[in-house]
Amino acid sequence: MSVEQLEGTDPAAGALLDFPLSRRGDVLPEECTWLREKAPVAKVRTLTGDPAWLVSSYALAKQVLEDERFSLKDTANAGVPRQYALTIPPEVVNNMGNINGAGLRNAVMKALSPRQKGLQDWLRATAGTLVDHLVAEGGPADLRAGFADPFSAALHARVLGVPFEDWRRLMSGLDVAFMTAREPFTDSALNWYKDVGYFVDQLNVQLALPAELRTGLLGAFAELKLADPGSAHLTDDMFATVAVSLFGAGAVSTSAFLTLAVLALLQRPELIGYLREHPERMGKAVDELLRWNLSVGDGLPRIAMADVQVGDVLVKEGELVLVLLEGANFDPAAFENPDELDLERESPRPHLAFGAGRHFCPASALGRAHAEIALEVLVGRLPELRLAVPAENLVWRTGFIKRLPERLPVAW
Repeated sequence: MSVEQLEGTDPAAGALLDFPLSRRGDVLPEECTWLREKAPVAKVRTLTGDPAWLVSSYALAKQVLEDERFSLKDTANAGVPRQYALTIPPEVVNNMGNINGAGLRNAVMKALSPRQKGLQDWLRATAGTLVDHLVAEGGPADLRAGFADPFSAALHARVLGVPFEDWRRLMSGLDVAFMTAREPFTDSALNWYKDVGYFVDQLNVQLALPAELRTGLLGAFAELKLADPGSAHLTDDMFATVAVSLFGAGAVSTSAFLTLAVLALLQRPELIGYLREHPERMGKAVDELLRWNLSVGDGLPRIAMADVQVGDVLVKEGELVLVLLEGANFDPAAFENPDELDLERESPRPHLAFGAGRHFCPASALGRAHAEIALEVLVGRLPELRLAVPAENLVWRTGFIKRLPERLPVAW
């Protein structure tokens, strides 16, 4: 629905619009400003046809994300309103809760630390090798397929302790696991359990290795399994499910963010020069690119576990709430000149790209390190990097949890 059409609607009457909004990830959806100003808690209709409350201001988004009466795990319950059909087992939605309940939190958080010995040097070398391959093949090249996807997969393969050579089959599984469909489809389960089986096999590979050769999270899980072989709650499938979940959520998020961050810079070539001249600003620049990023296209879902007042709306128990990140992160009440991509921004307020509250992303530091190193290598090695096609000719994926161009053709 256009802003002109929204202007003629009554925010208090019925669903204002169908959600999600535009799938183009380099242009802020035009409805965002109107929603934030006129209906910061708006009734929308989701892909499944269910009603939901769409929260689009920074203050109210932060309230919802930090209030534990709004539950993530309960979005997977039977009979609740959904933003789209489940394509992963319901119990996996509460992945960190399951990890904590199984006593695996310490092992997982250690694996997700960017301060592991040698990790950042290895990432820098891996990024350099991928750029070497692009240069050897010549431009134009698809930066997503040739750099963002394999670099993100490489990080998560190393973190988990699986061969990088398997990255394509693992990434292809995400195309199904993170589809946004109106109705459940049978083979989503087949896709999920194929990857669970892969990680069970890789756990057995780690178990067969001498202790000093075990690597990654699966290596740590092998140690736990050997230390307590009779523990009924630590099954191979549980270990594998944790690994599948971490690879999926991590690889798809880091690749989508990196792809859109590079696209944002390509559309502002002076910023590439700025980063090359001011490498010490890379951390702040990545933080601003995270605020700016539009990769989360479907809102962060929560189910109200009680009646809760959100702005002018009383959200009733059992109702679905969706936090619109592109509303919150572009809110002028929270960020001065939010429509400007300012790599020198010093904001007193944190962006919400990693969420907030109990479900703040546990891999946020790892994700930042991944992006900083990737951009450092790209702007250093390819100073003339440019978009090889008009931006309006990029093809944006539909029916997917991320806003993502199918290809990102670049030259240099």
